[in-house]
Amino acid sequence: MPPPPKSSEAVSRVNRSMSASSTRAAVTDKEAGNQMFFGQLALYHINISSSGDITQKGYEKKRSKLLAPYIPQIQGVDPSLQIEHRIQASSQAPPPGSKQNKSRTPNARDERFRSDLHTEAVQAALAKYKERKMPMPSKRRSVLVQSSVEACTPPDTSSASEDEGSLRRQGRMASSTPYQAHASVEHWFNRVIQGSSTSSSASSTSSHPGGRPHAAANPTATATALADLMAHTQLDNHSAPPDVTGLSERSLHAERPQVASVRGLPRGYNHTSVMDTADGVPVSSRVSSKIQQLLNTLKRPKRPPLREFFLDDCEELLDVRHPDPNQPKPEGTQMSPLDGESMGGVTNWPPSLLASLQRWGTTQPKSPCLTALDNGGKPVYTLTYGKLWTRSHKLAYTLMNKLSNRNEPLLRPGDRVALVFPNNDPVMFMVAFYGCLLAELVPVPIEVPLTRKDAGSQQIGFLLGSCGVTLALTTDACQKGLPKAQTGEVVTFKGWPRLLWFVTDGKHVVKPPKDWYPSIRDASNEIAYIEYKTSKEGSTMGITVSHAAMLAHCHALTQACGYTEGETITNVLDFKRDAGLWHGVLTSVMNRMHVISIPYSLMKVNPLSWIQKVHSYKARVAVVKSRDMHWSLLAQRDQRDISLSSLRMLIVADGANPWSISSCDAFLNVFQARGLRPEVICPCACSPETMTVAIRRPPETGIPPPGKAVLSMSGLSHSVIRVDTEEKLSVLTVQDVGQVMPGALVCVVRVEGTPYLCQTDEVGEICVSSSTTGISYYGLPGMTKNIFETIPVTASGAPISDRPFTRTSLLGFIGPDDLVFVVGKMDGLMVVSGRRHNADDVVATALAVEPMKFVYRGRIAVFSVSVLHDERIVVVAEQRPDASEEDSFQWMSRVLQAIDSIHQVGVYCLALVPANTLPKAPLGGIHISETKQRFLEGALHPCNVLMCPHTCVTNLPKPRQKQPEVGPASMIVGNLVAGKRIAQACGRDVAQLEDNDQFLYMQDVLQWRAQATPEHPLFMLLNAKGTVASTASCLQLHKRAERVAVALMEKGRLNTGDHVALVYPPGIDLIATFYGCLYAGCVPVTVRPPHPQNLATTLPTVKMIVEVSKSVCILTTQAIMKLLRSKEAAAAVDVKSWPMVLDTDDLPRKKPPQIYKPPTPEMLAYLDFSVSTTGILAGVKMSHAATSALCRSIKLQCELYPSRQIAICLDPYCGLGFALWCLCSVYSGHQSILVPPLELESNVSLWLSAVSQYKVRVTFCSYSVMEMCTKGLGSQTEALRLRNVNLSCVRTCMVVAEERPRITLTQSFSKIFKDLGLSPRAVSTTFGCRVNVAICLQGTAGPDPTTVYVDMRALRHDRVRLVERGSPHSLPLMESGKILPGVKVIIANTETKGPLGDSHLGEVWVSSPHNAAGYYTVYGEEALHADHFCTRLSFGDTQTVWARTGYLGFLRRTELTDASGERHDALYVVGSLDETLELRGMRYHPIDIETSVIRSHKSIAECAVFTWTNLLVVVVELEGSEQEALDLVALVTNVVLEEHYLIVGVVVVVDPGVIPINSRGEKQRMHLRDGFLADQLDPIYVAYNM
Repeated sequence: MPPPPKSSEAVSRVNRSMSASSTRAAVTDKEAGNQMFFGQLALYHINISSSGDITQKGYEKKRSKLLAPYIPQIQGVDPSLQIEHRIQASSQAPPPGSKQNKSRTPNARDERFRSDLHTEAVQAALAKYKERKMPMPSKRRSVLVQSSVEACTPPDTSSASEDEGSLRRQGRMASSTPYQAHASVEHWFNRVIQGSSTSSSASSTSSHPGGRPHAAANPTATATALADLMAHTQLDNHSAPPDVTGLSERSLHAERPQVASVRGLPRGYNHTSVMDTADGVPVSSRVSSKIQQLLNTLKRPKRPPLREFFLDDCEELLDVRHPDPNQPKPEGTQMSPLDGESMGGVTNWPPSLLASLQRWGTTQPKSPCLTALDNGGKPVYTLTYGKLWTRSHKLAYTLMNKLSNRNEPLLRPGDRVALVFPNNDPVMFMVAFYGCLLAELVPVPIEVPLTRKDAGSQQIGFLLGSCGVTLALTTDACQKGLPKAQTGEVVTFKGWPRLLWFVTDGKHVVKPPKDWYPSIRDASNEIAYIEYKTSKEGSTMGITVSHAAMLAHCHALTQACGYTEGETITNVLDFKRDAGLWHGVLTSVMNRMHVISIPYSLMKVNPLSWIQKVHSYKARVAVVKSRDMHWSLLAQRDQRDISLSSLRMLIVADGANPWSISSCDAFLNVFQARGLRPEVICPCACSPETMTVAIRRPPETGIPPPGKAVLSMSGLSHSVIRVDTEEKLSVLTVQDVGQVMPGALVCVVRVEGTPYLCQTDEVGEICVSSSTTGISYYGLPGMTKNIFETIPVTASGAPISDRPFTRTSLLGFIGPDDLVFVVGKMDGLMVVSGRRHNADDVVATALAVEPMKFVYRGRIAVFSVSVLHDERIVVVAEQRPDASEEDSFQWMSRVLQAIDSIHQVGVYCLALVPANTLPKAPLGGIHISETKQRFLEGALHPCNVLMCPHTCVTNLPKPRQKQPEVGPASMIVGNLVAGKRIAQACGRDVAQLEDNDQFLYMQDVLQWRAQATPEHPLFMLLNAKGTVASTASCLQLHKRAERVAVALMEKGRLNTGDHVALVYPPGIDLIATFYGCLYAGCVPVTVRPPHPQNLATTLPTVKMIVEVSKSVCILTTQAIMKLLRSKEAAAAVDVKSWPMVLDTDDLPRKKPPQIYKPPTPEMLAYLDFSVSTTGILAGVKMSHAATSALCRSIKLQCELYPSRQIAICLDPYCGLGFALWCLCSVYSGHQSILVPPLELESNVSLWLSAVSQYKVRVTFCSYSVMEMCTKGLGSQTEALRLRNVNLSCVRTCMVVAEERPRITLTQSFSKIFKDLGLSPRAVSTTFGCRVNVAICLQGTAGPDPTTVYVDMRALRHDRVRLVERGSPHSLPLMESGKILPGVKVIIANTETKGPLGDSHLGEVWVSSPHNAAGYYTVYGEEALHADHFCTRLSFGDTQTVWARTGYLGFLRRTELTDASGERHDALYVVGSLDETLELRGMRYHPIDIETSVIRSHKSIAECAVFTWTNLLVVVVELEGSEQEALDLVALVTNVVLEEHYLIVGVVVVVDPGVIPINSRGEKQRMHLRDGFLADQLDPIYVAYNM
């Protein structure tokens, strides 16, 4: 395999092959804007090549596997010629009857989706993209196991679209014309390349390196140069990581020396925000206007009122696509409404349909009405008109007189009744339908519910409920088959009303008395029946049809189809609704016709059955769908002796489907030889609301010949009709659906907004005004008004008629000869960036990509979902059970390319599901709305997913540009002029010295306490049982410390100033040895002991701290000492290199000769080591002065006195936890109840029980402790109450943290334990960091902690904008406690180091006597910044020395007053500066993105995000079955786009517990990132979003 080329070479190579392959398209495509499209394409190509695959190991494995078949390449052949050969080859397909077809697999039925011509167009489109490739998603093997396909799937339960119509694209999609000559090719090269520089795609799109013209893949591997693309995706090790979103200033060389650079976004801007004043006037404007403004702003600025937020401000933020000025626009004149011929002059029309029934039933009782067939095609029963009349007569009598409820008749005239009949029992249905009409009841035919969870069943239930249905009619067999409850009654289906089931078979029906006759009235506007329809969103509506409309529609059909008395008609359609009902149940009775009803189940077994029945019954008319024509084509070779010569009309009910033309043509080609005349085929257009809209008349009526139109797809996407003469790839061929129905007035109106009439060359929605339409949606007056009472208007706004029109939801136009053409349905309409696409068209394109090999029975669903204020196209296909990973991935990438090329639209998500898992519609089609619902809920369980947000999300807000050089001076002046406070605040002054404040050294305080109050208890340690494990009074602690000091001097022979590592479990030993070190003049370093079960990861940290702190001795217990030297430890670290280890378990009782007294308080007291969330080990130096200042501040803030008790549930090794555990009690003299957090693992209620038992007023814990209590005790508050746990004593419970307060956790903690008396005001947080371990602490006296809501979008620009709770994009932030006495805080700009106003987010700087003195050493980042500890403002107060905390935050002056009577300044910490992600020029905090992601699906347990080469990587922990893993990919991508305007680059799904969390409960995102890059996460699934 050749080595990967250097990137520039790869890029130039890409370009050559790109321009060559794009040339043909450019030549054939005269549409404007196409160069733009290719420009985008080029950018698309380059970027992915560089993004490569991530986890190297998995990548290598996959690459070699994929490349194996393709390494031999045809050398030196011009790719254009190869394409041409291939296309010619495919067009010379063998003739239908040839041998090659005989050996086809049983699954040959997929053939119906092929239209060779369309396939060819798709192949030609794919040829353009041949070399492009994408990183393959990686998947854990267990996920690959397919969920089993139901063993006994019928031969076909399929179809491509909701109405079981399978689609095949019609031809005339020409095979491409070969290149004319190379000269012209040269000429296009230049154009294409120049075009590419205009690429507008801001987000990172993708591309392919590799593939010089001669390296084209061999003809068999059509789209499979996956291969050499992958060969080049690997970058050189030295090259910088690819910047996928940044400005890729890579020049592209063509054969000619022209250079076109592809521009994306300017890279990595800095982040000073624009200086705005209160009203957003830029600072540079004149000062006089400023002064005026200052007066205005002195009035306190108010938060914007809530209503402002609910205006959709996406307009100003999102990049709104402006229409392309060159897009085609309609140029025709305004259309004039089209009249159908007048209703015929036959004089003896019956006054109502029931009158016809009575007439035929009494005068022609032997005449056959309906023949039902079994699954073998044998006639089971023929219903005569006499039987139909008598049986429906009986049923009507029974329903009216024999059903009662507590002596009240159950049904009254006009009541609605559900008809639940299976598709193979038309006889019972017909009797029930007419029985209801005779009884003056309103039948509501619905599908038979099979299970409680049928797709859409709940919606049907809603319809029944809203129609007030209480009775369901069904057959005996059907009733037996329905799911039953324990009582033997039929279960109540989900969402259904309670129904009484009545069986209409003979034995349940009563014979009426001789003199009883139903009243047969003339047809009125009363409701006759209700037909259900499912909308695009999945809701089910009932369309009411009046007696008059039902009769008029029968008249119109009789006239249009020329029906005559006694004709025979075969009906393959569902007889319960739509054309099957209109022709096969209603019109047939009017004309005494004989209907041969062919059930769906028979069609599945024998697709030819309907043709055989036409032949054997010499039927004159057949009513079918395109699907039935396809099926019969596939089976027709087995039948020789059938003739279709008797047919005078073959009504194609879904003739309005644009793809029906291909089935009509193919059917005619084959069956013309069997007596089928071309003019017999009559497509019609209908919709549930308007019934039949138009139908092609039978030949004898002397009508103009049928028409065909070859339309440009790109024109159609702009709703413009352009007849495409050039043989282009993207065309749609449609046939007419004949003339308007008799007595109807038809017009075409604009789809959105006011219903203006369309121009003659414009596509719109067809509207009908006629007496034959439905009258309303039952119980939905608002929707009824919109659909059934539309008033079309002319351009001037004048109504075209005083009659209301009904919208048909068909999109089309009126062609020449007044023929109606339909190009799509409203339900399948997807408006993407202002262009319209039809779902059926996209399905057909997807199916043309090797459907045989891959898609299971052609089952593909296409729908759009709304993400970030635009529709996004989603394609879901069922893959064949035997498809391999590579097959599916390759198929997916080819489908994306085909759709991109033919429709010029990007697919947002392409998902593959196992065979037979998509929800089915009643007749086997895919239930689209249910599929969409599952997709959005994350319940689709796909086995493969490819998201392409980069290519199709084009309306992201523009990246933020940095404002040039606003210096700190102008900023501060701007803030002052604008009347904004400089953001600074301070705690109380440190009060005068108290009794022990003359001590500057902790060791002096302990000695003084040991003399003054020797017996006073200082510490009490609890064990897991809640009993006291050990205690220490002042004297005991002093004595133990002395023994340690002696041991250090005598045994250890240590000198003053030596560093000593203390490796102890949390307890009193740790405290005693700490003071022992101070007594001996050594510097203690507390270290968390290694975990015996997890030495491999915990011991190296211990070793590292010991080494970095330069400790010369380790003090520990005997048990840990053994552990440090054990065999297991030797496996993790070099145990020989430990310094001297002393155990302090049994020390002799000796006194040191003297206790060390440091010469100055600036001397080092102890080292505090901690690992930051970014994985850096940092030790800070604490001087004696800082240590006692820290203790004094905490004492004042929390009012700690010797009489107090506080409970501490924290780790005692670093930061504030260490200070509270080891220092504060000694300094202030209060008693500390110590609860080691580790003990909570075996007894969760330990800490709260202790707080309650000892009536503690002040307690401290960590977030991990709070989380354990919330999760572990949430359901046990009752049990705790019974054990007398009472938390009403707690005045303040503080969470010790170095992060943004976790407001949801603290709130749920307060809520859960409110029942135990915990005051909601008690819970608060503290804030400290490395430079100062305690900056804020709630304390006991200050005002309650405040919460504000800020606009998250402003925060990304480092702005603070307060908003109301509940407004969109609001983020709640809780104050991090009160600033400690003696501490001063200011907010500074991270770059200019100037002070900021209080409406800005900046870095928190702190100045206080207890700041740490500096880093001891920082392991892993040596250059870590002396200026963290002593830095000065660049402007303003340049004298004060500050320490930089590394956290972003802001200050707000609140309405509250603090202890000194001043207004209280609250500090809000937003997050660590090191953790922020800089994307699209904005600053994001990982926690915000993670919060959104965790909310997006119930199975996401935890989430962490980080960036990798400017791609956002989201890692989610899946708490659920691995089947759900792929559901998360789309949901995560959607939510991050919607809420943060970011495109997720990689979604990694892992097991629970993979995201590392440190002892403080903070996520270690950098460790996770390292693990991800080193391929150590063992992910369930990794999806690379294209």
